[in-house]
Amino acid sequence: MAEANVSTVALIGVGLMGGSLGLAAREHAGVTEVRGFSQTQATLDLALERCAITTACASLEEACTGADLVFVCTPVRLVIRHVRAALAAAPPHAVISDVGSTKGPLMRALSPDEQGRCIGGHPLCGSETAGVANARASLYHGATYFVTPGAHVDADAYQLLYGFLGDIGARPVAVDPEEHDRQMAVVSHLPHVLANVLMSQAGQHAGARDALLSAGPSFRDLTRIAGSNRRVWTDIFLDNRAALLASLAQFQEGLQEVLEALASADATRLSDTIARAKEQRDRMLAAGSLAAEDLYRIIIPVTDRPGVFSEIMVALGDAGINVEDISLHHMSAELGGTLTVFVLGDEVRQRAAHVLGALGYEVSTRAEADPE
Repeated sequence: MAEANVSTVALIGVGLMGGSLGLAAREHAGVTEVRGFSQTQATLDLALERCAITTACASLEEACTGADLVFVCTPVRLVIRHVRAALAAAPPHAVISDVGSTKGPLMRALSPDEQGRCIGGHPLCGSETAGVANARASLYHGATYFVTPGAHVDADAYQLLYGFLGDIGARPVAVDPEEHDRQMAVVSHLPHVLANVLMSQAGQHAGARDALLSAGPSFRDLTRIAGSNRRVWTDIFLDNRAALLASLAQFQEGLQEVLEALASADATRLSDTIARAKEQRDRMLAAGSLAAEDLYRIIIPVTDRPGVFSEIMVALGDAGINVEDISLHHMSAELGGTLTVFVLGDEVRQRAAHVLGALGYEVSTRAEADPE
């Protein structure tokens, strides 16, 4: 992964996520200045004490002054407002991102010009604890970090953000903003709804306290996230309500199948539901394991048109293809340029070439170890 050319980072919100970004930027990405803004002076004082920031700023506008990268790390309900303020306050070359759990509403709210240098982000990491007091430089190391570019993203802006995320140890994966929200509705937001309902149901039974104390790991695992920060999760549920409603409806269909099988004492049907779940889990786990094979280049001639860069990166992300690095050589508006994507493993190389070929791109590939 090539190092990003970032010397100044601005953090709008300096809690666990923002504070950890500041620490990681300084310790792992060679960033010399981290400017922070928070609603409370006590948070800024602690962030300075913990070295999560180098400068405490009195306003969002002050924090964005001279920044190369701005991360909005505030609650979901405030992200759009703060992103727009950052776009207005930051220098023209600055790239704006966020760490919110929903991406569609943000990207829909941006104009084509704003999408050029604002790229949504969602790191899949966190902690049971919150606040800058618990920030750590290693929080993002090895974590999947969803990057959700709009159709009008600037390739240089994307490359800057992508390189920085690699520098702090994250694994950036491009995904369409709306697809991101559909995925999160299933694997994150729906489980929170179910945990809350299950815990509420269990608490209504006589002797529930004794049952909880002696409960097996299945109940404890299923309800570990029950009752999470209610203001944060209310915002997330409402921000992603369309996708969450669709996931709940699909889940309801699955429950209905179990209800009908139980009502008719249909052992075969019940067994089939369990077998399908095992098959899907095994398939998903197998897809996530990647041997450390040779690095391959995917070389893609591209035209100079809005959306081409986003189309390629999102298509690869949707196909589950992890991009190890990217390089763009732009020749001119008339000639376009060449986008080079680096992937691990021959099988991944073949899948990437197939995905891009299906989109009409004439790609060529070669092993990185091969001579030029």
